[in-house]
Amino acid sequence: MRLLYDIGIGLYTILLRLLSPFHKKARLWVKGHKRLFDRIGQTIEKDTKPIWFHFASLGEFEQGRSVMEAIKKKYPEEKIVITFFSPSGYEIQKNTPLADYVFYLPTDTAAHARKFLDIVQPKFAVFTKYEYWYHYFRELKKRHIPLFVISAIFREEQVFFKWYGGFFRKILKHVTFFFAQNTDSVLWLRAIRIRQAGLAGDTRFDRVVELPRQRRAIPEVDQFLAGHAQVLVAGSTWTPDEQLLMELLAVQKDWKMVLAPHEIHEAHLREIEKLFPDALFFSRFAEYPTVGVEKASVLIIDNIGMLSSLYGYGELAYIGGGFGVGIHNTLEAATYGIPVIFGPNYVRFQEAVDLISVGSGFSVGNAKELQRIVQALSNKEKRTIAGGNAQKYVQEKAGATQIIMKYLETEGLVGADQ
Repeated sequence: MRLLYDIGIGLYTILLRLLSPFHKKARLWVKGHKRLFDRIGQTIEKDTKPIWFHFASLGEFEQGRSVMEAIKKKYPEEKIVITFFSPSGYEIQKNTPLADYVFYLPTDTAAHARKFLDIVQPKFAVFTKYEYWYHYFRELKKRHIPLFVISAIFREEQVFFKWYGGFFRKILKHVTFFFAQNTDSVLWLRAIRIRQAGLAGDTRFDRVVELPRQRRAIPEVDQFLAGHAQVLVAGSTWTPDEQLLMELLAVQKDWKMVLAPHEIHEAHLREIEKLFPDALFFSRFAEYPTVGVEKASVLIIDNIGMLSSLYGYGELAYIGGGFGVGIHNTLEAATYGIPVIFGPNYVRFQEAVDLISVGSGFSVGNAKELQRIVQALSNKEKRTIAGGNAQKYVQEKAGATQIIMKYLETEGLVGADQ
């Protein structure tokens, strides 16, 4: 199985290189890996023993942000190195003030793992949720470098729990401790004789609970809404989501919508413009006359980094991705105390299941269902109750970061020389 794993890693690398002339993310990935070890070796100061955080992409970065913030706030002398697998994480956060160094993660081969750890020499490593790399995990274990997985979540259908999953179970056994999101995850690990795990919760709650206090005003959005009472903020949308939203606004004419698509490349923006021909674009805002802005019903956010503040303008939120591989972040909206609507592919996301159970989340499978739910939530009293339950849910789930920090401090891993 290890041979197949190594072949798979090699083939994936070749595929990205072949795609790079035609695909932006592949091109960024290939460019980011050129002379990568030279840049790592020239950048990281020797003998600093930084704490290594690895994130698959931007979503996982947000999941680990609260832990990094807690370390930096309490122990500013600690150095942090971040690696990303995906360009969507690296390109957006390569200059984050939370880290002293930010790089792409070299591909998972035995030689790369040895070379990376020879250069970085981390004090300990933190991975997030469900990204497991055999050679990096094995090499960390060989060097007795503690390895933690935060916000870990496991489900019965995962390969670790299948009869043929022995190789992948070995990867898990290299982990020093799992800080799990829920009790089921701890029990599934124990079922395969992994006991170095405990319930901590999801660190995203610690991040999002702060968003309303940190929210920044966006003058262009204020002008677009002009005090309008019924506002739907649609975040991280894909084409199927946008088609439903187009049909919604055709019947719910009293609502204004702020639309932040997941992909903002030119081709997708042209698709959106066809669906909403009278929409305004954020990047062109200065070109629009004031009267036209106030009369428009759709504002398209064609840049990144604003979504967590945008939800603060909403009376309702629609979260995209539910007609594809899975919904995006519902918590960034729920923390503002507004009901959250999303597509049918949500069952792998515990927070979405929980929001439905407390009457704050609503799944839709087609345009008619979306229209029916929005019509019901047009009632202010119903909307207020559902939104209040969402905010309460977020606040009650916070606290994972505190548990993780207590563990790290008790083990002498932060704020002290090893």
